[in-house]
Amino acid sequence: MQDRAVRYVVGHKNPDTDSVCSAIGYAYLKSKISGHKYEPIRAGHLNEETRFVLESQGIEKPRYVKDVRPQVRDIEIHKIEGVNCEISVKEAWNIMNYNDVVTLPVTENQELLGLVTVSDITKSYFDIYDSDILSKAKTSFKNIIETLEGQLIEGDSQAVFDKGNVVIATANPDMMELSIKEGDMVILGNRYEAQLCAIELNARAIIVCEGAKVGKTIKMLASQNNCMIIETRFDTYTVARLINQSLPIRYFLRHIKNLVLFKLDDFVEDIQPVMAKYRFRDFPIIDEDNKYIGMISRRNVLKPHKKNLILVDHNEKTQAIDGIETATILEIIDHHRIGSLETISPVYFRNEPLGCTATIVYRMYKEAGLVPDKKIAGLLCSAIISDTLIFKSPTCTNVDVDACHELAELADINIEEYGRAMFKAGSNLASKSPEEIVALDFKRFTINDTIIGVGQVNVMSEVESKDILEKCREYVSAASTSLRVNILYFMVTNVLKECSRVLCSGEGADDIIEQAFSVKVCGSEAYLEGLVSRKKQFVPLIMDELQQ
Repeated sequence: MQDRAVRYVVGHKNPDTDSVCSAIGYAYLKSKISGHKYEPIRAGHLNEETRFVLESQGIEKPRYVKDVRPQVRDIEIHKIEGVNCEISVKEAWNIMNYNDVVTLPVTENQELLGLVTVSDITKSYFDIYDSDILSKAKTSFKNIIETLEGQLIEGDSQAVFDKGNVVIATANPDMMELSIKEGDMVILGNRYEAQLCAIELNARAIIVCEGAKVGKTIKMLASQNNCMIIETRFDTYTVARLINQSLPIRYFLRHIKNLVLFKLDDFVEDIQPVMAKYRFRDFPIIDEDNKYIGMISRRNVLKPHKKNLILVDHNEKTQAIDGIETATILEIIDHHRIGSLETISPVYFRNEPLGCTATIVYRMYKEAGLVPDKKIAGLLCSAIISDTLIFKSPTCTNVDVDACHELAELADINIEEYGRAMFKAGSNLASKSPEEIVALDFKRFTINDTIIGVGQVNVMSEVESKDILEKCREYVSAASTSLRVNILYFMVTNVLKECSRVLCSGEGADDIIEQAFSVKVCGSEAYLEGLVSRKKQFVPLIMDELQQ
């Protein structure tokens, strides 16, 4: 279950098509050329356009990971096998000694029932004085036979001792009548008279010590009286000392409802104070289906393994997956401006002024002498179509166009027809709330002490554009606080008409956009002719205005 050897490839929060497709394509490339396992993950929910792309190319969506802080799954988990609740104390002790552990998990069909510890086992030696403890615990005769290394002479080993006391028969038969009651288990020697007396007094079982052989008459009488006979090589004193070790560990079980346990996805920093509070030596781990996984101790959490990440399509901390400061960044592949992300040690950083990260990934395939298969080619081609708006974006370069055509040929895609279908799927937002629409492709940028949030959706007509603006207008006007930004802009971009309508929110938002683009903001809405790119046309001018 532990995945410390995995390297994750992840795009930014609120991932767009380029972010997701580049992560998948680059993870496949890295796995191919390195021999290590690289897993593409996503840091947010998929938009409709990206869902269309993944479904059309027959690719499963990457696993959603909200936070990359060290988790229990990143700790070394001690794989102690679960035991059955009916095994004897003696067997549990032997298992603990063999595995050098002080805690045993008790399971049934991999489901954790509870724990048994060394201190629980010592109770069978020091804290139990009741002669009826075996019957109270409903001890199986199988456990008794195994604990005494005995042999069943008469009776059913699967039967349960559920009534009576354990009695040592050292007196003469006349005195035995005063101490033995119906249903008792009698420990005795090879005296015929004592054996006969115990059977006649309706004992449930007799344990014959020191390897003494039982005569045919005693066997016959025991069978007639439903009395079990067990032979053992041990003497009476040893049998009396050992017999409590046949108790089922179920009797000492610390039930799961009284345990402190953790799940694989729990964060290490969250479980540390809990472990310090209870100070148990070992804590059980279960998975998302409540199945037992293993045990961890306090020392396991002192140095949890960091997750290894490759970032694609972003290099700003505000856009990165939660917990990025606790992870080890291995590489960054991007086509945006150099942002605020810092690393502890040098990393491979590839940043090219191209229209799409997928173009860079495809170039790296060619540099490695590899040709992406049809599905990967389809993903990378889709990303370029999306990010360049079918080559209409000012960020698009000849390198992007050439790469897109080459990938389209590999994937058997008609760029114009496929692109229109893709954008149409992405603009189908009727079922989504304003919060969901704004969050579909939302990025944060920081300049000085000001945090700017910019959301963007693409549509295919002015009717769609106006419908979305009216639906989101009220939400955007008040959303800067909930989205943790000082200024909020929401762009609705008409791909075919090559223009954007922008809703503004936050102190000074209207003034900044008026100064940056020489337009008039009416009702907190601006119309920007010829503007389709957030990265190259919108954000840089907003940043310049803020700096001034």
